[in-house]
Amino acid sequence: MPILRRRRPAHPPPQIDGPSTSSAASDEKEKPSVPMARKPRWNCLDSCCWIIGCVCSLWWILLFLYNAMPASFPQYVTEAITGPLPDPPGVKLRKEGLSALHPVVFVPGIVTGGLELWEGHQCADGLFRKRLWGGTFGEVYKRPLCWVEHMSLDNETGLDPPGVRVRPVTGLVAADYFAPGYFVWAVLIANLARIGYEEKTMYMAAYDWRLSFQNTEVRDQTLSSIKSNIELMVETNGGKKVVVIPHSMGVLYFLHFMKWVEAPAPMGGGGGSDWCQKHIKAVMNIGGPFLGVPKAVTGLFSAEAKDVAVARAIAPGVLDSDFLGLQTLRHVMRMTRTWDSTMSMIPKGGDTIWGGLDWSPEECYSCISKRKRSNDSIVSQDVKVENANHQPNITNYGRIISFGKDVAEVPSAQIEMIDFRDAVKGNNLAHSNGSCGDVWTEYHEVGWGGVQAVSDYKVYTAGSILDLLRFVAPKMMQRGSAHFSYGIADNLDDPKYKHYKYWSNPLETKLPNAPDMEIYSMYGVGILTERAYVYKRSPSSECYIPFQIDTSADGGHEGSCLQGGVYLVNGDETVPVLSAGYMCAKGWRGKTRFNPSGIKTYIREYDHAPPANLLEGRGTQSGAHVDIMGNFALIEDIIRVAAGATGEDLGGDQVHSDILKWSEKINLQL
Repeated sequence: MPILRRRRPAHPPPQIDGPSTSSAASDEKEKPSVPMARKPRWNCLDSCCWIIGCVCSLWWILLFLYNAMPASFPQYVTEAITGPLPDPPGVKLRKEGLSALHPVVFVPGIVTGGLELWEGHQCADGLFRKRLWGGTFGEVYKRPLCWVEHMSLDNETGLDPPGVRVRPVTGLVAADYFAPGYFVWAVLIANLARIGYEEKTMYMAAYDWRLSFQNTEVRDQTLSSIKSNIELMVETNGGKKVVVIPHSMGVLYFLHFMKWVEAPAPMGGGGGSDWCQKHIKAVMNIGGPFLGVPKAVTGLFSAEAKDVAVARAIAPGVLDSDFLGLQTLRHVMRMTRTWDSTMSMIPKGGDTIWGGLDWSPEECYSCISKRKRSNDSIVSQDVKVENANHQPNITNYGRIISFGKDVAEVPSAQIEMIDFRDAVKGNNLAHSNGSCGDVWTEYHEVGWGGVQAVSDYKVYTAGSILDLLRFVAPKMMQRGSAHFSYGIADNLDDPKYKHYKYWSNPLETKLPNAPDMEIYSMYGVGILTERAYVYKRSPSSECYIPFQIDTSADGGHEGSCLQGGVYLVNGDETVPVLSAGYMCAKGWRGKTRFNPSGIKTYIREYDHAPPANLLEGRGTQSGAHVDIMGNFALIEDIIRVAAGATGEDLGGDQVHSDILKWSEKINLQL
């Protein structure tokens, strides 16, 4: 029989114990009800404020401790972990008895020199002589559209827009640091100072790196200023010739200068054919893009390189869209396409130098990671063994842009290419969305028909890249073609090569008549560097850049050089070895038609070794494009030459890469 239980009441019945209980109950009824205090709820805003407060407090504590500790404490901690640090090159060479001898001239590259505002629009009130480029970049965050407006040049003239004057910062401070704590020339300057150099024997040839090279003379008379300063330094230092140290795009700028200073006025400086022989001991080029860089093409074509492409893939649509009204990539494209100097770094020499559809000088390069290396003149034996045991893959580096991974890999006979040059540019994008006009790029005039034609051509080599850029950005390339050239000269005695547009292309001009001068090509190796790209059409949107790097394209096996839509090769992370080394390895080696006076050339490669820990900062053996400016071996070479040594005294060439072998594959008449 089931047992039935009485359900217990939710509240016990009131007990009746007499008058005292009833009176207590009545008293409770008369008391007003007091609400219970509720515990405050912790929301997301409170969490954020708490985290920010903790971070700020920790930051101020660390900052206080950093300023309170002895100056030698960071070095003590580093040495406790890594062992004794080597002497900086300046200290080491001073102990050897070296002292300042030849004056030195620094020529900064693109984007590393500071720019300041001298005149601007109303949105730039309060910024007179404040840095718009370099320093803290505070104005980028405070007023980004105003900053873009003032950093852009006139789209027709390539000079100042009406009502705007932005000028280069002068002196050594122009490019010693790019931003607080991020050195460019500062380490080299400090080491030169340790053997006796000072500001009267060091000169920073600052220039507005946005302008075409000849326009720096037209607007600012910068080339004339460099000429005058070099002449003054030689005269005031007992006739000692200068050692010139250009970096990155500054290498091309100084090539232009050496032709300008010889050429008669008004196009040139009127110094005569022996000016370089009288005034320059050596030109020590660091990370020089003599023959251009492929990433300059992608910067102009889609405003991206490898890192930007990854960000664009992680957050699709954010950089392209009108997110918070930023339209980031289109603003970047609009601004950088007005900087004529960027066109100086488009690959030169066409398919002869960079390869065609089915060949390239570096085609057998393997991207298998190598073990740690040092800056010795001989590559370590384990690297040779790895290369010997690995069967290299053939990479079509000559196909600088391919629409699709399959197009990048198949034999050229299987690629159906539809010529884009005569395509009709229809369905104007700017008409489809009026807001596009606020961030105008020339893609708005290419139209849907032109975009389709570009992708239907499928693959572009160095020989067809120029036609591609003329198709998608005709106004930009019209300005560029007036200042730069990208071919190979058939006859260097042709009078047309006296025009300044050829002066920065080493394949279309002669070196100066200066047999006593030396030219060095100094660059890092051992870092995978952008060489070719796999592209795709961007997802349709109302106002956008219609092409992007296809980051989903990967090689899929060890040793593949295709990573994230980019084919990689040996270099310094920015400039491939082929561009940095070919001219000194072969093009100018000995007496050639490009070097008729037989100027001695030297290759000095610095094998990249990353910092062992965070305390080493950016390292002292780095081969990266900018970090190499703190490479102790490179700085030591520069100081020795400035103190009187020659290339032979340094030991001649120092080669780690395959540049000599790759140079022999290039069939160029010398």
